[in-house]
Amino acid sequence: MTTRGMGAWGRGARTLARAALAALVGAVAGVAAYSISQTGGQLLSVVVGGLVGIAIVLGAEFYRRSAQLVEVQLTLPGSVMTFAANTDMRQAALRMFFQAATRVATRPLDDDSGNLREALTSLKALFDLYREPLESGVAPPPPVRGDSVHALVLDVLNFELAPFLAKWHPRLSAWEATRGDQEDESTWPENSVFRAELKDLQQRLRPYVIGLGEIAGLRDPERHLRRSGWQGSTPPPPLPRQQEQEVEENR
Repeated sequence: MTTRGMGAWGRGARTLARAALAALVGAVAGVAAYSISQTGGQLLSVVVGGLVGIAIVLGAEFYRRSAQLVEVQLTLPGSVMTFAANTDMRQAALRMFFQAATRVATRPLDDDSGNLREALTSLKALFDLYREPLESGVAPPPPVRGDSVHALVLDVLNFELAPFLAKWHPRLSAWEATRGDQEDESTWPENSVFRAELKDLQQRLRPYVIGLGEIAGLRDPERHLRRSGWQGSTPPPPLPRQQEQEVEENR
């Protein structure tokens, strides 16, 4: 996966946008000054002043939404997607990255721990969070150029989360309905198969989630998906000589 700034939308585009906004504000202010000088009317002064304020706000909003575009190209399973990411798209991608990066969709579930029902519930919650903007109409229309972050999420829903949930939710529910009160999930005959397929799902989801992080502009999105490996595997750094002496004295 690679990320690069669009040459046409780099510093030159930002400068051009600022110049256009300044020209617009200057033109409106010039018209206002001329009109006021010709009529001297107080009401006209208020109206024109309001129009100048509106022009400034609208111009700033247009710049916020459209300027500083960054092109992000992602190589995903079965496709290559290109995003012309503006501020709104980056914010949406950041929310989606955070939702996935803090759930079992990307966090490891150890073979000897974890709750399978909770894992399925977490995946279903992620599915609903990703689907809600698409169903409610909150998601913005597709951009004029490039792909939409919601198109990427639609692939996650249709090709990854939905098939996994459709397979394993009824299987686990059926076993839960027949198990005894004292039986835990380790006695489920399909426990190990579920965990193996969950690991496969997590690996397939990683490029999508990392891609969301790159669209959001995170410097190293993969870092947030790595398990901390220092506990139990890397010895602590040596104490300075003075601290070593203090420790010996306190024993």
